[in-house]
Order: sequence, then C-alpha cells, then structure tokens
Amino acid sequence: MRYFERRKARIEIIPMIDVMLFLLVFFIILTMRMIPDAGVTMQLPNASQAAQLPHPKFLVNVLPDGTIKVKGKVMTPDALTSLFANDGAPDKTDVTIAADKATAFQHFMTVIDAAKKAGVTNIGIAAQPSAASQ
Repeated sequence: MRYFERRKARIEIIPMIDVMLFLLVFFIILTMRMIPDAGVTMQLPNASQAAQLPHPKFLVNVLPDGTIKVKGKVMTPDALTSLFANDGAPDKTDVTIAADKATAFQHFMTVIDAAKKAGVTNIGIAAQPSAASQ
C-alpha cells in the first residue's frame, strides 16, 4: 500500500528562478542594442526616397556652424580621419552623417572628405522620410 500513497505536489522554485534570470539577461541585452547613440537635436532634411540604414558604427553630427560631433565629442576633420583610419578596417566601417537643414554644404563635404581620406566607403546620409513617401 505504500506505493499508492498520495504525495503532496511540489512546485520546484530553483528552475523557475533560472528561467527568470535568463529572461532578464536576454531582455537587458536586447534593450541595450536598441538604445541609439546620443546625438544632437537637428532638423534633418526631408527625402522622398529615404530608406532605413543599418546601424552605423559612427554617427557624425554636423551642426550649422560647422562643428563636427561624434559620440558627444567635438572633432576636427583631421581627428575624424584618424578616428576612421584607426578603426581597423575602414573599408568595412559604416558611417552615417546627420547634418541640419541649415548646415552649409561645405561643412557636409568636409566630413565626407575626412571619411574618404581614411578609406571609408560605406557612407550614409541621415534624412527624414517626407510625408509623400510614407
């Protein structure tokens, strides 16, 4: 008769804790990849053919006065060239340039020139989709 005795059901807590910790770590890592780089508030130009770009390794902000910022640091064109050149493989580096509507085209071209000097070939331009393309 001992074999047929009813035992009280138990809920195992340890495996449940393991699963919850795994989910917590998973969501933390996922959330950290979704946080964009800190940038500068700008009025990006509109484009009817704007498309989603891959997440760039470097997001270069060009302010209307010609100031160049990368990851919150003000840089000169020469410092920008050396930053890209020291990246390891500049030909595989993704760079996106975000320039305000009021930024002179010369400032924009200074950043492109600095990237080209370093050997960067993957250059994207940040733009907002216009209302007609949505």
